[in-house]
Amino acid sequence: MVSLLEIKPIDTEYLEKIGFVWHTDSDETSYLSNQLVQITEAEAEAYYEAGNELYDMFVEAGEYVVENDLFHDIGIPFNLVEQIKESWESDVHWHLYGRFDLAGGIDGQPIKLLEFNADTPTALFETAIVQWAMLKQNDMDESSQFNIVYDKLLDNFKRLVTLEESVEEFEERYDGWKFLFTAIRGNAEEENTVRLLQHIATEAGYETEFAYMDEVEFDSAEGIFYGEDSYELWFKLVPWEDMAIDESELAALLGDIIANQKAIIFNPVYTLMFQTKGIMAILWHLYPNHPLLLNTSFEPLEGIKQVKKPIFGREGGSVSILDSDGSVLVSEEGEYDNYEAVYQEYIELPSDSQGARYQAGLFYAYESCGLGFRKGGEIMNNMSKFVGHVVG
Repeated sequence: MVSLLEIKPIDTEYLEKIGFVWHTDSDETSYLSNQLVQITEAEAEAYYEAGNELYDMFVEAGEYVVENDLFHDIGIPFNLVEQIKESWESDVHWHLYGRFDLAGGIDGQPIKLLEFNADTPTALFETAIVQWAMLKQNDMDESSQFNIVYDKLLDNFKRLVTLEESVEEFEERYDGWKFLFTAIRGNAEEENTVRLLQHIATEAGYETEFAYMDEVEFDSAEGIFYGEDSYELWFKLVPWEDMAIDESELAALLGDIIANQKAIIFNPVYTLMFQTKGIMAILWHLYPNHPLLLNTSFEPLEGIKQVKKPIFGREGGSVSILDSDGSVLVSEEGEYDNYEAVYQEYIELPSDSQGARYQAGLFYAYESCGLGFRKGGEIMNNMSKFVGHVVG
C-alpha cells in the first residue's frame, strides 16, 4: 500500500502568483493532490541510481540504432534521419533534460521503466517548483524531498558551453550567445514551463528572450531569428515528430540550420530516438531480462497480460491493456491510432487504499535529479493528478 501524508491544499491565488495557472482540471477538481507520497531515503537513492543506469542504457541503444540504421524500425520520420545522425555525432548537441516514467519503487515493488519523455517532457513546473511550495506552505522542511531539478538544470545550461561535467569555466567560455525560448501560443502550461526554463538559463548567465512559435523566423543559411536578432541557441517545446509530420518544410529548414552550424536546438533532434517507444524494444533486445526493463516487442507478446502503446503519444492516448489472450481489458481513446505500436509486458502500479494507482516521474538533467508522482487509473491520462512526495 502506498504511504500517504495529508497536507492542506495550496491556495490557488498563491499558485497563480508563482505562475502555476493550470491548477484546476476540466471537471473543476484540483489537478494537485492534497496528499504527499512518503518514501524512504533508500527508495529515493534507488530512483536516483535507476535513472542514471537507464540513461547510460539509452545512449547505448541510440548508438545501436545509428550504427545499424534502425530508424525506420523505431518509427523515426525519414526526414529527420540525417538530422539525427548530425546531432548525434556532435558534442554541442547537448541533451538538456528528460523525464523517465517508472512503475514501482515504493511499497516494496521493483522499479521498472515504462517510457522516457526525452524531447518535450511536461510536469517540470510541478516537480521543480510546486513540490517545494507544497512543503513550504505546510510548514515542512522544504529539503525533505528528492528534488534538485532546478539546480541541476542550472548546471546543465552551463554545460551547453563547457561541454563537460565541470561548470566552473562557464563565464570564461561563454561568448555572449543569445538563447531564444519558444512555445506555442495559447497554451499557458507550455508557455510558463518554457518561461521557467528561460528564467533558469538567465540565472545561469545567458542573454535570453521569449517568443511564440509563430513569431520566430528561420533561414537555412543564416539561422534562427526573432525580430532583428539572430539566436545561436533555441529551445522549443514542440515535439520533433510533430514538426517532421505537420511542418515538413520547417523540419527541412532546421536540418539545414543544424548542418550549417547556424544554431543549436534543444532538446536535440536525436532525443527523438529516446522518445519513441520503439526504443523500448531495442533496449529489451540489448538488455534482455534486465531488472529495470519490461519485455517489449513490436509484435504482440504471447500468453501474457500486456500494454499496447503507440510509439508516439501523450497522456495515455490510444493506449490499451490487453489480457493474455489478446482481448482488450481497458483502453483510452486518443489521436495516436495511426502510429505503429509496441507491446509491453504489463506491471501493476503501486496503489492506495482507494485503489488509485501511482506512477513515478523521474527527471534527468545530466543525472537523476527529481521525483514526482501521477495518480490515476490503470492508464494515466490528462485527468490524472500530480502528487508531491516527502522523504523521511
